Amino acid sequence: MTPARILRIYLERQEVERARRGDFNLMNRIRAAFEQHGFRVEFVQNTLEQRLKSAARRGYSLFFMEDPFHDRALNIRRAYFYPYWRIEDTAERWQFAVARARFDPAETDADMARKWADRWRRWLFAGKARAPERTGMVYVPLQGRLLAHRSFQERSPIDMVRTVLEQDQSRNILVGLHPKEAYSDTEIAELETLSARNPRLAIRTGGMEDALRSCDYVVTQNSSAALFGFFFHKPAVLFGKIDFHHIGLNVAELGAEAAFARAPGHRPDFDRYLHWFIQQNAIKADAENAEAQILASVRRHGWQV
Repeated sequence: MTPARILRIYLERQEVERARRGDFNLMNRIRAAFEQHGFRVEFVQNTLEQRLKSAARRGYSLFFMEDPFHDRALNIRRAYFYPYWRIEDTAERWQFAVARARFDPAETDADMARKWADRWRRWLFAGKARAPERTGMVYVPLQGRLLAHRSFQERSPIDMVRTVLEQDQSRNILVGLHPKEAYSDTEIAELETLSARNPRLAIRTGGMEDALRSCDYVVTQNSSAALFGFFFHKPAVLFGKIDFHHIGLNVAELGAEAAFARAPGHRPDFDRYLHWFIQQNAIKADAENAEAQILASVRRHGWQV
């Protein structure tokens, strides 16, 4: 049976207010795309209770960065920076359609990709990516839960830091704490113990752009800092699953020794990859054909619009 022509979009409270006022461009484009096909579009506060109720409601549901747990729901997530977005049937980025796609650099024009990447380098990093250096430092941006080994990780973040110390014994190591994470006293103590035993290891909160400008390469579980590092032409060693794995050095596939041996000289076609991953495989909310991109995305997931 064809679902009712209703779309409910589940957003945080402030985003609901923005969307209802017409101040949230992506929501404006989604609403326009669906209304032209006779849908009623509603903005709903993104609570667990409301999401659970959505399974019994008529019509379709779009969840903002939440698991689309029933067959009429999809997940919407920013594709790392505005105005790019993805609509997916999972909340796990390493299961996104682009993660499963094959990247062939020969299919993307090199000059077009370089010009596109140059524009975003200027916009995103205010000139810091113009002349990146390699100063003999490894940048290790951390996220949360440093002592836990989660299912998408090859090992825990703290063990990842230990592995960096073991595998690269000639470079300084800068561990970057995420400014929005709340780390426990135990987590900080573990890092400080490693730093005290290893003078090459420093710990800093924030400072991603400066670190990307000066590092030799990036090591992370799946931090977006690695993707932004591609704009600086810095290779990445990945200890976790993620959607931008295609040009990374994946420890689960290569092993730690091989990944670190290759990292300093790893030179994939960064600009072609970024153009393919973002421009060619995400919804650009300010594009003239954004509505068509949105409809194509939901139709790929079986929505009858």
